[in-house]
Amino acid sequence: MLKKSIDVDVLCVGHACYDLVFSVAKHPESDEKIFADNLVSSGGGPAANAAIAVSKLGLKAAFAGYLGQDLYGEMHHQEFVDHQVDTQLVFRGVSPTPLSTVLVKPDGKRALVNYKGSTKALAENTIDFTRVKAKAILLDGHEPHISLKLAKLARSLNIPTILDAGSLHEGTEKLMDQVDYLVASEKFACQFGGDVTTALSYFSKMSPASVITLGEKGLIWQFGEQKGELAAIKADICDTTGAGDAFHGAFAAAIANNLEWPDVLRYSSVAGTLCCTKMGARQGLPSKQEHSELLGFYQ
Repeated sequence: MLKKSIDVDVLCVGHACYDLVFSVAKHPESDEKIFADNLVSSGGGPAANAAIAVSKLGLKAAFAGYLGQDLYGEMHHQEFVDHQVDTQLVFRGVSPTPLSTVLVKPDGKRALVNYKGSTKALAENTIDFTRVKAKAILLDGHEPHISLKLAKLARSLNIPTILDAGSLHEGTEKLMDQVDYLVASEKFACQFGGDVTTALSYFSKMSPASVITLGEKGLIWQFGEQKGELAAIKADICDTTGAGDAFHGAFAAAIANNLEWPDVLRYSSVAGTLCCTKMGARQGLPSKQEHSELLGFYQ
């Protein structure tokens, strides 16, 4: 029996985990015991959060990646279903669902501990992407084998691809010259180029359009021969966890919607800012109404 095609606005490919986010007065010192003021738990992961961000913004999203057949995998899968994210490309296995513990201070600064255990990146042919019809594809690099093959397929089909380059590792390094939009964190840029200016120059030779997000300092970009910057939107910061995921999800949504370049950057920045105003990455992903209201204010 032929499987139906998966027709979405944005396909997000990469890491899915489960987040335990603790609110603490400060990050603990060596051998220090502290108590959390609050705990928020939910699914997480850059591409997984981005998929839900896209859906909350009113577009059709699908996620491709791994979830274990354990309690955390079941809870995360249900969150996808609850947010109308297509899960036909989720591979379920016996290895554990990755976990992340996040410690968030009152100023929004965070510390993270990730645990993958025996869970490995999916093999190249694990997921069949030939029946996917997407207007944009977002890759976070954490599934390098399936992502590299998909990026090449997308290029042959003229589907725009975006790389969420959060940190420098095998996946992001292999994909950075295979995508149409290289959207990197300040951390990634400094790891790669030493400083953001040098990194942006390197990025521009690898990808037609490049962005480096700088947190409270906004962002810098290069599109072809044009360069620019965009200031950060002022907001009361609660927790910066997931801000990059919200930004990347909104960026992919904006590309899928064929927005003009300046509008893509504003659209993405609004989503990232709103995510910082709530505790928890997924809890902070803005609704379409919340996003529209702030976007209208800054246009």
